[in-house]
Amino acid sequence: MIQRIPHCAHWGAFTILVDGGKIVGIEPFDKDPAPSPIIQAVKDWMDPSRRIAGPMVREGWLSKREGSDRSGRGRERFVPVGWDEAARLVAGEIDRVRRQHGNDSIFAGSYGWTSAGRFHHAQSQIKRLLNLVGGYTGHKDTYSYGAGAVIARHVLGSDADYLGLGTSLEAVSNHAEVVLAFGGLTPRTAQNEAGGVARHTLETHLRRLASRKARVVLVSPRRDDTPDWLNAEWWPIIPGTDAALLLGLAGEVVARGRQDADFLSRCCSGSDEFLAYLSGRTDGIAKNAEWAAPITGLDADRIRKLAVSLGGRRTFISQSWSLQRAVHGEQPWWAAVGLASVLGQIGLPGGGVAFGFGSTAGTGAAVTLGPSPALPQGRKPNASFIPVARIADLLLNPGAPFTYEGREHRYPDIRLVYWAGGNPFHHHQDLNRLGKAWQRPETIVVQEPLWTPTAQRADIVLPATTSIERNDIAGNRRSEYVLAMRKAVEPFGQSRSDYEIMRHVASELGVEQAFTEGRDEMGWLRHLYGEMSTVLRERLGHEMPAFDAFWERGHAQLACRSGYQHMADFRADPKAHPIQTESGRIVLHSKTLEKLGYADCPPHPSWLEPPEWLNGPLAERFPFHLISPQPPLKLHSQIDYGALSQSGKVGGREAVTLNPEDAQRLELSDGDVAELWNDRGRCLAGVRISDSIRQGVASLPTGAWFSPSSDAQGAIEDSGNPNVLTLDRGSSAFSGGCSAHTCLVGIRRYELGALRGK
Repeated sequence: MIQRIPHCAHWGAFTILVDGGKIVGIEPFDKDPAPSPIIQAVKDWMDPSRRIAGPMVREGWLSKREGSDRSGRGRERFVPVGWDEAARLVAGEIDRVRRQHGNDSIFAGSYGWTSAGRFHHAQSQIKRLLNLVGGYTGHKDTYSYGAGAVIARHVLGSDADYLGLGTSLEAVSNHAEVVLAFGGLTPRTAQNEAGGVARHTLETHLRRLASRKARVVLVSPRRDDTPDWLNAEWWPIIPGTDAALLLGLAGEVVARGRQDADFLSRCCSGSDEFLAYLSGRTDGIAKNAEWAAPITGLDADRIRKLAVSLGGRRTFISQSWSLQRAVHGEQPWWAAVGLASVLGQIGLPGGGVAFGFGSTAGTGAAVTLGPSPALPQGRKPNASFIPVARIADLLLNPGAPFTYEGREHRYPDIRLVYWAGGNPFHHHQDLNRLGKAWQRPETIVVQEPLWTPTAQRADIVLPATTSIERNDIAGNRRSEYVLAMRKAVEPFGQSRSDYEIMRHVASELGVEQAFTEGRDEMGWLRHLYGEMSTVLRERLGHEMPAFDAFWERGHAQLACRSGYQHMADFRADPKAHPIQTESGRIVLHSKTLEKLGYADCPPHPSWLEPPEWLNGPLAERFPFHLISPQPPLKLHSQIDYGALSQSGKVGGREAVTLNPEDAQRLELSDGDVAELWNDRGRCLAGVRISDSIRQGVASLPTGAWFSPSSDAQGAIEDSGNPNVLTLDRGSSAFSGGCSAHTCLVGIRRYELGALRGK
């Protein structure tokens, strides 16, 4: 008899069909208007060839512990051990390091999207445990929007506009006359959501825009960053130059005296300084169409006409998270705020600016008015942290200074890395550099269901279950529903849930009761659901079904806000509704940044030439700008080995997309193998040719499992992982964000016979 089991993953809610303990089908949530095809990959989580069967310890570490040869990581064989011994070893290392070196020497950032479940959320589990024994070094912000988050908080005073909690897509689709889409605004990239998603609504809102015949201008090196049916005008910009276009548009508006002087005076601080920069009074260079055109590779007359057309029209500026993953990544986001302010569109229905629409499923969707379920992490006793993308810097440079939001800190001396969920050998930049840094800590523990490249490079490996092998709850502020994630199949091998693993380690550390609070898995789920229900009832009068009814049905609707226009109250009366910035208003010239004097983050939105771009000197050696977007058939590196992900590859490798004229010049055809290289590394990729990409730009999606190989020239990555090539440098001294999209490469045909052993 087939059992129907409700569940949820990052790419949506669904029902798992199970017969005889095996998955026989996946059905999408019946309330989802546009379910993601990635839900069909769930069954591949149970591929026994990829799973970790039991606790494992690297042979060299087992014999010499912290004195082992760390170059053996990824090369030496693993020795199976029992759970009791594994828990003792992990607890012993935590105890040794915190007593001998202090808790700052334990790194537990554990960045990664291991599960949509909010209870078995690996990051929360490990942080809760370590907070009970003195703390750890963690991280701030995310790879997705590390630079943008810092500048947005400083300029706009909150995280609403980049977390999808500000202006809604519904308001934009109902009211905007012009949408300037910088980067992706496509259902392709809106399949996923961190806490799971019940309904994918981006397509619904974009079709509303299309039916209203709103003008959509797509500014991207990729034409497919909006759906064909949206009929967007494609502006194939040179990557990394979006700030220049935004400043040029703003400068054209100001030069014609069409700026909203009232809005700039009432709602912004530093307007005079910003307008002086646009006019060229500060540096002698007027920021206009003629100035922006050679920088961006766009036509000056086209830029000028767009700027003129914006006056008096409801205009919304959408920027994807990807734009700020670059050196000087703060600038395009800040420049977008500058243009929206010059136009006076912020706070008007469907006008203004927001970041991340299309970057995840929930960004700009309906927002819940109450809390979402979350395992409490407890109070962190120590303050040690790094900007999230500075892991290699942390490991390679103990004691070195770094800056974050204007304050100086120092990297601690990391002796123990405990990574629960996630795969940094997918998402970090310059993986060859990370590989060297990875040899520095004395001990690395990885808690993970699968033999990822990170797990292969651990000292102790703890096998965790996937979400379909345990019970959990999905939900977040950007979802209309809370969703039951009921266990569908039995755990593989000796794998245990993240909670049970942490409970065992907590027991060895003497903090089991404080960690569990006397609750088992279902006890915690009832508790978290009950806490959420109480707040919704008492604060909003919204009644949730009893837990048992929710658990049986598989979902429950939340109290939500839709059609919201952010900053409307502020716009109406900024003195009565100040925002949390240095001035209480939108910051167009920052006194804080002026005092700091960072050359790479000036006090107002600026064009700063990046170290790698197509108009720079390095392009003579490396003539292609590499962009590394999210893959369409998986989330990050999850289930990269599965049939769905593999169906999008070329010859088993991730595919690099090239313009036909570039491919012809390189003598490459569809299906060939190309070598991409720069001074940081080399990798192989399958070739895909398309006229939907700008000349001089190569698009290689992230997510391929790191697979180093070699040939006569040395090391080469064989799966198409672009992060062998990307730049591992902080966006600026202000944020330290990820700079993956500041990356030039060379490309040439590769003959597979050159690979050793191939």
